[in-house]
Amino acid sequence: MTKRPKAKPSALQLGQPTALPQSPEEARLDRVPNPHPGTLYLARFTAPEFTSICPVTGQPDFGILVIDYVPGDWLIESKSLKLYLGSFRNHGAFHEDCTVGIAKKLVELLKPKWLRIGGYWYPRGGMPIDVFWQTGSAPKDLWLPDQGVAPYRGR
Repeated sequence: MTKRPKAKPSALQLGQPTALPQSPEEARLDRVPNPHPGTLYLARFTAPEFTSICPVTGQPDFGILVIDYVPGDWLIESKSLKLYLGSFRNHGAFHEDCTVGIAKKLVELLKPKWLRIGGYWYPRGGMPIDVFWQTGSAPKDLWLPDQGVAPYRGR
């Protein structure tokens, strides 16, 4: 039997009211032990209403984020992920920085076997910017579905 890591004792957001953090730096991501650490499977989170702020104009930017990862010893606690993603609402950053920065923060916390993120951004100035990043090749024999967001055609 695989020995599971102990949960962080400071995962305090789950099960109680929690205010939306004012910035990604203020937000807290929590992890919980993976009950199936030796099993190859994909977990997906989709944020269809992701919002951030253009760092130059201050105008809102909207996108769809799809995060796929193969857990190792840890899972992301979903409430903390929702709050973290919501904290970008008032955060000024380019699409590339938001997308890749979120992925790298998750990789640092979870140390997954594999992770990819797709940032499908709505157009500003007449041009959508879609951003994709992954940690490397997907594990052999992993069922990897399409992210399900169509290329831009007037989303």
